[in-house]
Amino acid sequence: MTDPSPTPNLEASAEALIRLKDRALSASAEGITIADARLPDRPLIYVNAGFKRLTGYSREEVLGRNCRFLQGAGTAADTVTEIRAAIEEGRECTVEILNYRKDGSPFWNRLAITPVEDESGEITHFIGIQSDVSARRRAEDDLRKAKLDLENALSELQRDLDLAARVQRSLLPRTSPDIEGLVAAWRFIPSAHLAGDFLNIFALDDRHAGMYVLDVSGHGASAALLSVTLSRWLSAIRDESSLFQPDKDQKTGFRITRPAEVAAYLNNRFSASPGIAQYFTMVYGVMNVETRRFTYTAAGHPGPIQVPRSGEPVTHDSTGVPIGMLANVEYAERTLQLDSGDRLYFYTDGVTEALDSSEEEFGRARLIETLEACRRITPEEALQEIVTRVRRWQGSELGSDDLSLLVTEIV
Repeated sequence: MTDPSPTPNLEASAEALIRLKDRALSASAEGITIADARLPDRPLIYVNAGFKRLTGYSREEVLGRNCRFLQGAGTAADTVTEIRAAIEEGRECTVEILNYRKDGSPFWNRLAITPVEDESGEITHFIGIQSDVSARRRAEDDLRKAKLDLENALSELQRDLDLAARVQRSLLPRTSPDIEGLVAAWRFIPSAHLAGDFLNIFALDDRHAGMYVLDVSGHGASAALLSVTLSRWLSAIRDESSLFQPDKDQKTGFRITRPAEVAAYLNNRFSASPGIAQYFTMVYGVMNVETRRFTYTAAGHPGPIQVPRSGEPVTHDSTGVPIGMLANVEYAERTLQLDSGDRLYFYTDGVTEALDSSEEEFGRARLIETLEACRRITPEEALQEIVTRVRRWQGSELGSDDLSLLVTEIV
């Protein structure tokens, strides 16, 4: 009968395990400390090599000292209080605290403290694990600063947009032109702060009123800037506007420019500017209140809808291409004879192209149906009804496109 295998040397195995744990602790990239909870001021009795790499202090310089020597002028008092409270209460604690290396350089220390109990439940030691999280904290600080800078920039941009919107709105008509026999109303509703749409109606002289609605391609500041520029070229200021031409035979020294000539002038000006990548649609016309004749040109824009006092509404389609799209375009004119009580409605595609939840457009047929229903109410009330129906169709108080409406009535 053979002898049984020899029993392993348990003591040798335990010593080997302890040495392995020591090597593991020493090799750890994290700083690891052990403080004796049973001694006054809880001094350190162990630090690993990671602690030296992290702090610059050698084992001999720190053993027997409380770990608070890492604190300095920038260390937050409330964090220190939180650590002290956790130790007094014998509970785990994890904080991020500003500590200082031996050479005085600061670093952010993610400190995790864990109490160790003996068999009777008494806390005998505290294990501390230190990790340098300075890079992450710097990144967070940089991110916060960038966020703050962005918020400040956005606030400044918002102020600029608010100011630009006020400037744009200040160029809108304030009242109906002071011409007997003509009343007008309008709605100008940008989809954002600034609009690419624009409209105006004004007296050209004591017998004629000029009016237009335009829609610049695109959205945002560039479209709004162009619309504001156009409002200057399409103003009643005779020596600055395209709506007048010098004429020595006239008492005023100016004559009113025909609508087709206005469109051609603007188109030539835009076509001659290769740096301008935008175009716009426009309907511009002149109303003679004595003859009740309205002469207009439409450049890629829906013509007016004529709603007589009695009879069916009449739509007038556009015949010209958008301004700035092609060079050397000749624009045609059309003249409408109106009677007392007749209305002309002008609009941008924010009305007819408004979409419902199924992506169906409001459309011109619904617009005409609305105008039919508005015969017996004032022009102002009629425009409000149009806006109400369009918004109800969209299911929203704010559309994705600018919405502009202008109505004139012969009285």
